[in-house]
Amino acid sequence: MSDIIRLSAADLAAKLRAGEVSAVEATRAHLDRISAVDGDVHAFLHVNEHAERYAADIDQRRSAGEELPELAGVPLAVKDVLVTTDMPSTSGSKILEGYMSPYDATVVARARAAGLIAIGKTNMDEFAMGSSTEHSAYGPTHNPWDLDRIPGGSGGGSAAAVAAFEAPLALGSDTGGSIRQPAHVTGTVGMKPTYGAVSRYGAIALASSLDQVGPVTRTVLDSALLQDIIGGHDANDATSLSEQWPSFAAAAREGARGDVLKGLKIGVITELPDSGFQPGVAESFRAALATMEAQGAEIVEISAPHFEYGVAAYYLILPAEASSNLAKFDSVRFGLRVTPDGGATVEDVMAATREAGFGEEVKRRIILGTYALSAGYYDAYYGSAQKVRTLIQRDFDNAFEKVDVIATPAAPTTAFKLGERIGDPLQMYLNDVTTIPANLAGVPGITLPSGLASDDGLPVGIQFLAPAREDARLYRVGAALETLLVDQWGGPLLERAPRLPGETTHEGEAR
Repeated sequence: MSDIIRLSAADLAAKLRAGEVSAVEATRAHLDRISAVDGDVHAFLHVNEHAERYAADIDQRRSAGEELPELAGVPLAVKDVLVTTDMPSTSGSKILEGYMSPYDATVVARARAAGLIAIGKTNMDEFAMGSSTEHSAYGPTHNPWDLDRIPGGSGGGSAAAVAAFEAPLALGSDTGGSIRQPAHVTGTVGMKPTYGAVSRYGAIALASSLDQVGPVTRTVLDSALLQDIIGGHDANDATSLSEQWPSFAAAAREGARGDVLKGLKIGVITELPDSGFQPGVAESFRAALATMEAQGAEIVEISAPHFEYGVAAYYLILPAEASSNLAKFDSVRFGLRVTPDGGATVEDVMAATREAGFGEEVKRRIILGTYALSAGYYDAYYGSAQKVRTLIQRDFDNAFEKVDVIATPAAPTTAFKLGERIGDPLQMYLNDVTTIPANLAGVPGITLPSGLASDDGLPVGIQFLAPAREDARLYRVGAALETLLVDQWGGPLLERAPRLPGETTHEGEAR
């Protein structure tokens, strides 16, 4: 069973199709893994009690000769920002504790239709507001590489579940880096698709113009396979793109076996100097570029002068949209209700409920967003931030006239210690300096492991960005670099992660 959990989703799917492993066996192996290690990792908020029954149905259909989708029977973890009918959907908040949705998010429904087994809901910063998963109302998630460190955020639960071999695939959401930054610090692959390429219907909204659902995996091919399933037009999402998309799995397979790096122009932003990054992060980034350059890629310096204002613009646009989106949690329609002693008006109940139900970071951003939208300040703050957003989009347009992809470190540092930055919101916000511009412009971005930092031995990720609608380009480039690096390392980076408490060694002894 221990071998099953270490298979990629693609390899596990092949064994399922060949009859070497049953869906029940695969599901049980991952549930056993969760039981063994999640007390320390805390990647999951809820484990699906129906998972083995769903798996048995896949086995029955397969044994009856039914032609099933490629990933049928593979377990899937679901970030708690995505609503589900068979598990609570809390978005990491007390205000939605125990909430059961009457419908599945589109991406969850599509995953189920493809035969994926939803095994649980993963922990996250409350309403996706955070970069460390320390702002969850249900306690922090721990990084499987070092349990005293953060797994990134807001989707640290999904990244930690994949890194800890509790699930081969996970769904996440990325508003300013919440898929890509956790991938950076956990040694996993995180993809933020083009805005509108994957439906947001059923994703509990934080900032509607920035949010994007995407895959969290251990390989680039697995990410592509999952995006093939969850992507495409959705009539329920007004921002969903209507075009036909190519096979991302085909693009990843082409990248893994083809000579796609030769002649590829990779842009490196001159306004992101090495001095702003942890030495081990900058070193790993340069080494990955050198590996690509040795295969015929061309490194081109480009200018993106407005990227430095991205964090400031983002932290005006996001709170403004959040203050509007979170107004629905009013104690009247659904969720928590707190009634003050001695009777109260609706306004009193609403105030008491939001005071008790929202955490400190959520309150901070609601207040900031409401202020930015208030009369007399709208143009000075929110309006100005939107102008900066346009300038950043133009920076991307200008850059992509010169290069095929842009490369950056996925975050300035490796995983920091739990509690280290919780009292310094500004330092936490700056952690997303390289990921935020992609959300402001709506372009796709992928993070994949580039190695271990020489100064602390923790995972480092490299990020690639491409023009809007060019997600396939990222899968080709990402798979090409991944193949080269795995060959250099002599195997996947995650195989070098320390073993977790409760995990058995190869000799069968508990650590």
